[in-house]
Amino acid sequence: MKALLSKAPGGPDTLVLENVAEPAAEPGQLLVRVAAVGVNFPDSLIISDRYQFRPERPFAPGGEFSGTVEAVGEGVTDFAPGDRVLAMTIWGAMSEKVAVDAWRCARIPDEMPLDEAAAFLLTYGTSYHALVDRAGLKAKETLLVLGAAGGVGLAAVEIGKALGARVVAAASSKEKVDLAISLGADAGVVYDARLTEGDGQKALAAEFKKVCGPGGADVVLDPVGGAYSEPALRGIAWLGRFLIVGFPAGIARIPLNLPLLKGCDVLGIFWGAAMERDPRRHREALAELFALYRQGHVKPVVSARFPLERGADAITELAARRASGKIVVTVP
Repeated sequence: MKALLSKAPGGPDTLVLENVAEPAAEPGQLLVRVAAVGVNFPDSLIISDRYQFRPERPFAPGGEFSGTVEAVGEGVTDFAPGDRVLAMTIWGAMSEKVAVDAWRCARIPDEMPLDEAAAFLLTYGTSYHALVDRAGLKAKETLLVLGAAGGVGLAAVEIGKALGARVVAAASSKEKVDLAISLGADAGVVYDARLTEGDGQKALAAEFKKVCGPGGADVVLDPVGGAYSEPALRGIAWLGRFLIVGFPAGIARIPLNLPLLKGCDVLGIFWGAAMERDPRRHREALAELFALYRQGHVKPVVSARFPLERGADAITELAARRASGKIVVTVP
């Protein structure tokens, strides 16, 4: 079978498409024929040895995928050949077949296409865990979402609206903000795509305060980091909750006097670890998300599709922060 492999640390240009041995379903595993792979920012980190996990090479990137079960390993009773599933693997999905632990998989609703399923788990799982389990977002609260046109950001916009919050979407262009508003955001803020520390941060903080209202944002979801985190934190409400999700713009330097003055919580969001530590809650949350999908409250925006042989281009597009919604790699 074919797989897109990282054989040495580096950027997407170091990935090579090669024939590899087909895996088998070990006890407790499923063998899945991959249909589509969701592309996420960690894919660009893991191939360059900048992620918290460093798999032994060669390995295929790709942390989430959808496909059809071909075989089940010993001891697996919840799945059967022919089941359509999605799964979270951290790496390994950019290949024609994957052997994956059954507990990492879930059946896909009949009405969910496979490309949407590949774009669903990581972004919606992360945002749902952040907003529901960690922040306890309530109806009528104000939610500020940075990077609101990315996969996690758009998921947060939709989930926030489904929970009854007032959602303010912030992104680096009017087109991206308009996309978030089309999916339910109540207001938007366009920020400088190359923001640096200094006066620009002060101006952005003032804009966040203006749009979020005099009380500020009750919850801030930050999957961007860099120079954008401090202005968002300055716009948070008293006893607000600041959710740290990711750092494509760099790891933020936050003055610790701000959480003190705001009386706010700064919460780290590591959904992958959370689902492993509490698989029961993960299954519950996924069932709740599937219910929101069936009700029409959430629906992944797949903005681009690349075939497996162009998986490196897909990672490049995402890492350059040009994408809106999710990019998917399709596997013949």
